Order: sequence, then structure tokens, then C-alpha cells
Amino acid sequence: MKIAAAQIKPVKGDILKNIENHKIVIEAAINKNVDLIIFPELSITGYEPELAEQLSIDYKDPILDVFQKMADENNISITVGMPTKFNNQLLISSIIFQPKKGREVYSKRHLFPTETAVFSKGDPFCQLEIVQNKISLAICYDLSDPMHSQEAYNSGSNIYTASVLNSVNGIDDDLAKLSNIAEKYHMHVLMANFTGESGGYECAGKSSVWNTNGSLLGQLNSDDEGILIVNTDNDRIEKIYIY
Repeated sequence: MKIAAAQIKPVKGDILKNIENHKIVIEAAINKNVDLIIFPELSITGYEPELAEQLSIDYKDPILDVFQKMADENNISITVGMPTKFNNQLLISSIIFQPKKGREVYSKRHLFPTETAVFSKGDPFCQLEIVQNKISLAICYDLSDPMHSQEAYNSGSNIYTASVLNSVNGIDDDLAKLSNIAEKYHMHVLMANFTGESGGYECAGKSSVWNTNGSLLGQLNSDDEGILIVNTDNDRIEKIYIY
């Protein structure tokens, strides 16, 4: 199976511009026959908690239909980040598009302390089944709760993906945590992060993938947009930067 971590530089609050940028990155993944591409946390809006209420949508909003079309036409699964509204709750969500399937959503379960005044806690767990693999989705602070990755393992996941906003000051801790998850549970682990600036943070880039022993297989640089692709059948890595 080929999975790609997308590393992008978000445009603050500009949904349409960010959708266009996502399409460019997805096309690069399609050209490499990727099965699943993961974008960072709140990738469609940037990580902007103070704008999340006004930018939030229902996860089935037609503004994102383009991703279902790309999934259907190219046999690729896609997750994008978006603030969503459900039962008057504001959520940090990954919206999931799979070929010829209905749209799904996973909402962040473990909130960073500064997020609790703005967002509500989301779903308990999310697992995708793609090309005979079971993939668990995490959104940023989810990965800091050991119960999240343990539940992924207990549910039979062999791949763990994290959509994050990670700053230059916080990246090293999360890289260590994700490596430990890979080693402890013998899962491939993949992280997609922003570059540039978002939410007042200087984003660290360094989107990464680890093998089932917890060793780092590949990592993008700190500055450029691109995709990091891993073939989980043979641990081969491809890096593609988009300028």
C-alpha cells in the first residue's frame, strides 16, 4: 500500500484557495499511484481557532465535493482537515473521501488545553480499511494520549496516521512519541504537518514516516510543500516537493 503525508503551507481562513492547493498536492499523489493521502490538522482553513466558528461547515457540505470526485476518478482515498458543526458542537475534524463510498468524518477526541474553550471533543475512534490494511486516524493531540494508539492496536490497525499542526518548539516531542507508537505496536506510523505559519505558530514541517520497528524511514524538510510517500509493502520512500 502507498500512503502519502501531505505537507502544505495554509492560507489563513481562505477555504477556496486552500482547496485549490490541496488539488495540486493530490494530483502529485495520483501520479505516483498513492492509495491514501493524509493532510494536516484543519488543512482547509489553516489552524485558526478564532476563525473556526465562522468557517465551520457540515461535513457533507458540497464545497468539498471536488475531493470525492478526485477519489472516485483516481481510486485514491483522501482525508482533509476542517472545522465542522454537529449538534451545535464545534469540532476539529478529518473528512474522509474514499472511492465510490459515502463521505465519512472523524473528529478529534483529545483536545489540547487551549482548545477546550473553543471546541468540543469528538469521536472515540476511527479506522479505515484500504487495500487489506487497517488504518487508524489521529488528529494532533490524540497521539499524546496512550489510550488512543492502544485502541488502534487493539482494533487490529497496522497503520497509524497523525494529522497535526506542530510548531518548531513542539515537533521533537511528537516525533519521539510517534516513533514510540510505531515501535511498541509494530505499526507503520505517518505524520502530516504544516510548513509556514498558522494560528500564530511557526510550523515545523518535517512530515515523517516510521517503520514497524520505530525507525524513521523518511522526513520532509522544514520549509517546502510536498508529499512524503511510503510503500508499506517494502518500506520504500519517495519525496516530492511542490514549488
